[in-house]
Amino acid sequence: MRFHWMACIALLCLAGTSAVAHAEVQTKEITYSHDGQSLKGVLAWDSSVKTPRPGVLVVHEWWGLNEYARTRAIKLAELGYVAFAVDMYGDGKVTDHPKQAGEWASMIRGNTEKWQQRALAGLNVLKEQPGVDASRLAAIGYCFGGSTVLQLAFTGAPVKGVVSFHGALVSPPEGTKLASKVLICHGGADPFIPAAAVDAFAVSMDQIKADYVINVFGGAKHGFTNPDAGKYGLEALAYDAHADARSWKYMQVFFDEIFGEK
Repeated sequence: MRFHWMACIALLCLAGTSAVAHAEVQTKEITYSHDGQSLKGVLAWDSSVKTPRPGVLVVHEWWGLNEYARTRAIKLAELGYVAFAVDMYGDGKVTDHPKQAGEWASMIRGNTEKWQQRALAGLNVLKEQPGVDASRLAAIGYCFGGSTVLQLAFTGAPVKGVVSFHGALVSPPEGTKLASKVLICHGGADPFIPAAAVDAFAVSMDQIKADYVINVFGGAKHGFTNPDAGKYGLEALAYDAHADARSWKYMQVFFDEIFGEK
């Protein structure tokens, strides 16, 4: 199932998840490892919430685990979730240079099994955290992170749903049994992922009978959720406040559905 352009605008009226009234958000860095590589992720949670709550994995853009990705984890904690922003590159390294970012992302994407397993390593850290209801997990990702959460879902990982924000739309392998629901938030003016690529992804998801929705935000470029998108010197990147706000609300409605929240 998919909805193009603004077909999901009615969801805005249904966004019932509200921020925790007296949020006491805490963060801490967690060092973990995968395949001999030291990784440094960031956990965010609201210490005023005492009952088990859903856990959400956050996967960064190709720039690495920078302040933007950390901020998204904090925003999720403010909504009452436990969020873990993973480190896909190692040692928490980040860059502002597109060439370097592309090289790092390509190194991870060049080995699909390793790519998937590194995302799973982060998910395992999240599952082990106090206060996390391990039966209610999800993952969100931006740019490189968007394709990463799709790869995570393709492994059959125990995530109820994944959300890709302006991510590359990697197709599932033939015969994939996809248990996770999928929400795609895509910029209609994204030159990195043109309409033909979106259509091809939809066909591949239909072939495996996936439960998915594609929201296309007209005029939005790649990186539309990141207020700093324009600082990197790439014409293809631009922040779009409306697409950012709407896509975040769509995510909240999606989480209400998959987590069974009212």
